[in-house]
Amino acid sequence: MYEQLSEIGPHFELSETQKMVKQSVREFAEAEIAPYVKEWDQSHTFHKPILKKMAEQGILGLSIPVKYGGGGLDYISLAVACEELERIDTAFRVILSVHNGLVSSTIWQWGDMEQKKKYLPILATGEKMSTFGLTEASAGSDPAGLKTTCYLDGDEWVINGEKMWISYTVSSDIFLVFAYEVNVRHKGMRAFIVERDFGGVTSGNIDHKMGVKAGETGWMHLSETRVPKENLLGLPEEGFKVAMAALDWGRYTVAGGAVGGAKASLEAAVEYANERETFGKKIGQHQLVQGMIAECVSDIEAAELLTWKAGWTKNLGKVNTRETALAKWYATNAAVRCADRAIQIHGAYGFCDDYPVARYYRNVRGATIYEGSNEIQKIIQARYALGYYEDKPLRCMPPAYDPEEWAKENTDKF
Repeated sequence: MYEQLSEIGPHFELSETQKMVKQSVREFAEAEIAPYVKEWDQSHTFHKPILKKMAEQGILGLSIPVKYGGGGLDYISLAVACEELERIDTAFRVILSVHNGLVSSTIWQWGDMEQKKKYLPILATGEKMSTFGLTEASAGSDPAGLKTTCYLDGDEWVINGEKMWISYTVSSDIFLVFAYEVNVRHKGMRAFIVERDFGGVTSGNIDHKMGVKAGETGWMHLSETRVPKENLLGLPEEGFKVAMAALDWGRYTVAGGAVGGAKASLEAAVEYANERETFGKKIGQHQLVQGMIAECVSDIEAAELLTWKAGWTKNLGKVNTRETALAKWYATNAAVRCADRAIQIHGAYGFCDDYPVARYYRNVRGATIYEGSNEIQKIIQARYALGYYEDKPLRCMPPAYDPEEWAKENTDKF
């Protein structure tokens, strides 16, 4: 059905709705984040009231159907929202990546009807915030190395372990947690929707990060945390598949954000190149500076198209691990290259916080590591090309975008 309703036309243009989302989120970010983000970044402060403002704007449930409290918009709209948030600062795109991408979209894909009814409305409206608990101190790109354990005790699962490098763990109420069942390694990973109120959950922030200083990155500890059986997400043996599908959602939003980060670097470089003078002329007139600008343009165009393609395949309801991994790999590397060039164009001023390009670099550099390092993304591409990997249907496929169905009980959030 969606092949005839594609939101990207023959000229690779955004639809009017997608343009409206892009403009709406841009105006929000420029009004509510941009004036304060330098101060928040330098003081390592997460301004928690921004969550309520994002919720009121309809951003937190943007690509969740209206009947579940969301905006009912497609996945390309999700990407351009991520782009506009990261254009101002990565910390606020991460909120959308984790909350809408890794958690809400994963529950939307894998949850049973009761789980969807219970959790999607409170997540989409921002009544409760959520985060994703996969990574541990000794298990990042290798999820099989998880040490967090779980065991079934009557009608409850009991979880013990610690997660590291978790975004917004202090501000979150709901956690998507992965653990291995005790004495079960083969297909032993389980996925759980954990509420802080279940007990045994403590969390804290990690200080002294290189970047994303205006946001939260932390740890969470689970000690004899008792989770009702009905909060197991997916079938027991599907925990690993749930985790990998969640990463597809996350990587896609990271790619969208990276496009925004790259564009911010280019905008700053162009502005400075048109102001700064050396040897009697604007530095933008020097060909080597023009070369760096041109390389940024090329990187951004390619990253954007790869991200849009990944969004288009998501709109079709396809498993698109290859497309999301490629978009994440290329777009985040492109964002780092663009930020690096912007610093070089700024010269010594790019090496201090008087201009935003140093912050851009510190922020986008992290995206080459989280959601699966870019080395992992490179391996994924090779294995698809060699025929070692192929996308196969899942029991719970990614929900295809259905404009009419998703817009039922229409809303004017945008």
